Amino acid sequence: MVEVKTFFDKQTFTFTHLVFDAVSKDAVVFDAVLDLDTRGWRTYKDSLHTLDGFISEHKLNLHYVLDTHIHADHLSGMQYLKEKYNAPLVINSAITVVQETFKQVFNLGDDFDTHGSDFDVLVKEGEQLIAGTIQIDVLHTPGHTPACTTYKIENNLFTGDALFVPDIGTGRCDFPKGSAKDLFHSVTQKLYTQPDDTKVFPGHDYPENRALQTFTTIGESKKSNVDLPESRSEAEYVEFMEKRDSKLPLPKLIYQGVQVNLTAGQLPKKESNGKRYLKIPVYND
Repeated sequence: MVEVKTFFDKQTFTFTHLVFDAVSKDAVVFDAVLDLDTRGWRTYKDSLHTLDGFISEHKLNLHYVLDTHIHADHLSGMQYLKEKYNAPLVINSAITVVQETFKQVFNLGDDFDTHGSDFDVLVKEGEQLIAGTIQIDVLHTPGHTPACTTYKIENNLFTGDALFVPDIGTGRCDFPKGSAKDLFHSVTQKLYTQPDDTKVFPGHDYPENRALQTFTTIGESKKSNVDLPESRSEAEYVEFMEKRDSKLPLPKLIYQGVQVNLTAGQLPKKESNGKRYLKIPVYND
């Protein structure tokens, strides 16, 4: 039976989940974080070093580094882990749709690759990955983004931003190519059909007047999820989400995060002056 070690980044409210077999030492990691100082605009690796320390201490063999989707609230730490452990980088094959979409948003050059080649493994619905003694089942759960994926290991679901703990709800669906209808079907047809005791490990938590909650269950989600209880119809959910999402501010790091994460956490190439630059669109009323 696998164990799950969860790391929480307080700056971005992000969970990184490390799954490992304590006997075989096989391991995989979901949604690693590269820290970003938003005043000096420098990256740093405190979160990655904490994760790395646990991997080293327990002598784990890291087989895969997986992203549940292209994150809009933090930079991905995929590259550091790939370089250190030679672990392949995994994302859903629909990453190509996301890359094509944001290539237009950021007016990226003709040389910007939209074939997902910055990642090593592009997975699809129903496929499996084998990481030593760990079997990973792939569930394509679009809605928050077209490439959102839930990964199932034994009785555990790693849902990213598709499904959070009950009092947080579900992911927003107002990003380019997002769809509340798609997310409704992803959750109700692929997640809520899992056994009630299945554990759900989300990509974030936003605790205010309670303790941090690193996981929930499918049973609790079906009964108590504030956005999508089992009793809510598709039409009710879509209407609710479109109204709710229209009032949400953009994530603070959406422009920085998306540009970096589209290329598996690689920073932009240095320009002629030796510096790297990210593009931020400016809107004029």
